[in-house]
Amino acid sequence: MLALLAVAAAGAAGWWWIHHPLRLAAPSLDLSIEPGTLPRGVAQAVRDAGVDVDPRLLYAWFRISGEGQRIKAGSYELERGITPERLLDKLARGEESLRAVTVVEGWTFRQLRAALAKADQLKPDAANLSDAELMKQLGRPGVHPEGRFFPDTYTYSKGSSDLKVYRRALRAMDKRLAQAWAQRAPQSVLKTVDEVLILASIVEKETGKSADRTLVSAVFQNRLKIGMPLQTDPTVIYGLGEKFDGNLRKIDLQTDGPYNTYLRPGLPPTPIALPGKASLLAAVQPAKGNFLYFVGKGDGSSHFSASLDEHNQAVNKYQRGR
Repeated sequence: MLALLAVAAAGAAGWWWIHHPLRLAAPSLDLSIEPGTLPRGVAQAVRDAGVDVDPRLLYAWFRISGEGQRIKAGSYELERGITPERLLDKLARGEESLRAVTVVEGWTFRQLRAALAKADQLKPDAANLSDAELMKQLGRPGVHPEGRFFPDTYTYSKGSSDLKVYRRALRAMDKRLAQAWAQRAPQSVLKTVDEVLILASIVEKETGKSADRTLVSAVFQNRLKIGMPLQTDPTVIYGLGEKFDGNLRKIDLQTDGPYNTYLRPGLPPTPIALPGKASLLAAVQPAKGNFLYFVGKGDGSSHFSASLDEHNQAVNKYQRGR
């Protein structure tokens, strides 16, 4: 009888301990478990992270539960109130603490690099790599990086390498670009996926109005069709790089360069920004019509014209008449 009572008492104490909150040295603690760490090492890592627990007792719980071998490596955040039961469940499920970084549509690759460089708890493995070295690391040697990364919000575990985020964004753009190419309309004059990416980046920079994207795409594709220069300011601004001070001057439009679409016909040599899904689709599905010009109306939208006379009238109305 005494033995049975002792077993019952031990069982009750164990049940209480499993469901009782552990004491933490701070409101939240970071726990990192390296790949290949055995359950005994995990128990010690929990103690080392600042949890007031006997690692031998915690290891015993891992073994008795039968879940110890399912513990996954990763970065975890432990908060006050967590019990041994919840701790093991979190580790076995791989519920890592995640951070997020948002890559904005229309950003340049330089802005993307700056954002990832300062992202919270993201390991900066690419920080000392040149653009060319980074693309080589990503398996795209010799490929210009501009426009190759899809703008989206990416989550990552604390301590992850920034190279993982770059790879995910690169693969995401590959996928979105392939999907857009598969939906190419007959009226599109673009011949390659690279041309789609380049034009989509220009559309992205030329308008923030969703309804205007296919019309902007139509203007540029109609110009390409007849050999008319694109004459788009964003490409010239991109070519100026860090020299651009916010003011585009007449001398800038008159200075030759690979991105000066006032002086050089056709598309620029590379994308000029990171285009989003809507701009990719607009590039392959331009609106039908013979538009060759457009001018901002002052409310974020544009007026589209098929003739120079109509365009000049629109300029007088929406720009000079203000």
